[in-house]
Amino acid sequence: MSFMIYTLYGFAIFFMIFWLGMWIVHILALITGRWKLHRKPAQVPSYEVPFAGVSIIKPLMGVDPNLFNNLETFFTIHYPLYELLFCVEDESDPVLMLVRKLMEKHPHIDAKLFIGGCDVGVNPKINNMQPAYEASKYELILISDSGIRMKEDTLLDMVRYMTDNVALVHQLPFTCDREGFAAAYEKIYFGTIQSRMYLAADLLRINCHTGMSALLRKSPLDEVGGLKTFGVYLAEDFFYAKSLTDRGWRITVCSQPALQNSGHCELQTFQARLRRWAKLRVAMLPSTIILEPLSECLVLGGCASWAAEILFDWDSLVFYLIHILLWFMLDWTMLCVVQNSPLPLNKLEFVCGWLVSEITRPYLFLQAVLDPLIQWRSRVYKLKWGGIAEEVKAKVKY
Repeated sequence: MSFMIYTLYGFAIFFMIFWLGMWIVHILALITGRWKLHRKPAQVPSYEVPFAGVSIIKPLMGVDPNLFNNLETFFTIHYPLYELLFCVEDESDPVLMLVRKLMEKHPHIDAKLFIGGCDVGVNPKINNMQPAYEASKYELILISDSGIRMKEDTLLDMVRYMTDNVALVHQLPFTCDREGFAAAYEKIYFGTIQSRMYLAADLLRINCHTGMSALLRKSPLDEVGGLKTFGVYLAEDFFYAKSLTDRGWRITVCSQPALQNSGHCELQTFQARLRRWAKLRVAMLPSTIILEPLSECLVLGGCASWAAEILFDWDSLVFYLIHILLWFMLDWTMLCVVQNSPLPLNKLEFVCGWLVSEITRPYLFLQAVLDPLIQWRSRVYKLKWGGIAEEVKAKVKY
């Protein structure tokens, strides 16, 4: 009997410590967000000082309603020296027409188009980008996903953080203001749980990199064989960041969030992305299977409420309700910090979106664990422990 009691108290103590740790993560993220995001440079940059050239690689596939405007923002960047390298895998892809139209509209911009890709691994994104990477002429490489909308001074902001000991500067994933519940759901996810973990990891110098908008030094990548070295992984962004940190380089978040602005915004599509990302995290870091569900607001609140009743004889229901209220308030504050402007949703819309996000995430994570196959557009992959991927022969339609 005494063994059972000790075990019970042991679990209760663990849950309370983990619960306190998550509140520390909340606070660290808010401090980092207030201190780092949306900072203006102390001095207006002078183009008389030589700026490092930047090769911007844009892997593209397919067309959405916002793609033309998103791509055009890269032709209007306020930066003195850069080139645009567009990568398209299929020569029949309709995106080629958009790219050529933009290149004709902005003939003064150094832009090139690469068609066909190069088979260097299982990762289709790296296969698509490889010819552009090999042809890039500058030391700094910006890898930018197709759905990113760029502000005129974003590239300058990223380069400003590329100091001597930094090899990777990335943007906090966020979204543009769009209409509809799915858009609000995405904004709430990226502005709360994603921002919380991302900013706390940046402060603690933990690799939490996502590669939707990342500025890299080319020479440290070339030391390990270049971008193609990471073609065996689907989560290439995590592994090239790990390669850099393992060799003593720093990675850091810049002050401007990445503005995702895809023209297709649907709840089911975004939840499929969440499941895919969860599968990648589980394969890369198996401890995620336990720690990630436990870090969710509703799950952790239930565990901590039980622990509070066991350890302190507190009312578990009252504890749980207070926990949810405080978590909700800090998430609202976090979203306001990341947005840095009036939110495109009111408090009722935030409550609905926040509840849907919090309630569905544990279920989506369970689905990801039970079905380890990953669908990416028309391809299906199987992940091995450690993150190495292999393509399944059977294909599905996207």
